[in-house]
Amino acid sequence: MADANAPSPPERPRLAPGVRLHFDTTRGAWVLLGPERVIETEGPASEILRRCDGSRTIGDIVDELASLYTADRAEIETDVNDMLAELVTKRMLI
Repeated sequence: MADANAPSPPERPRLAPGVRLHFDTTRGAWVLLGPERVIETEGPASEILRRCDGSRTIGDIVDELASLYTADRAEIETDVNDMLAELVTKRMLI
């Protein structure tokens, strides 16, 4: 669950300037690269991040993932909002 003091993710999230999502062939995993920071993504995190392009709303992202994973939309929405709020706090997402 997200911290009550954490900033809310933007309605149309996108990676912050200087941050990019990259497939690292050495690790065999998607990583989020930022200034002096590397975050290895796990599970559906890379699917969420690949949709943070500034054109999709959080609702669009949740709908796409609920369809992709045939999962409960409310649960996915909570997970997406928590993850995005954490990345906003780390200044990896705007």
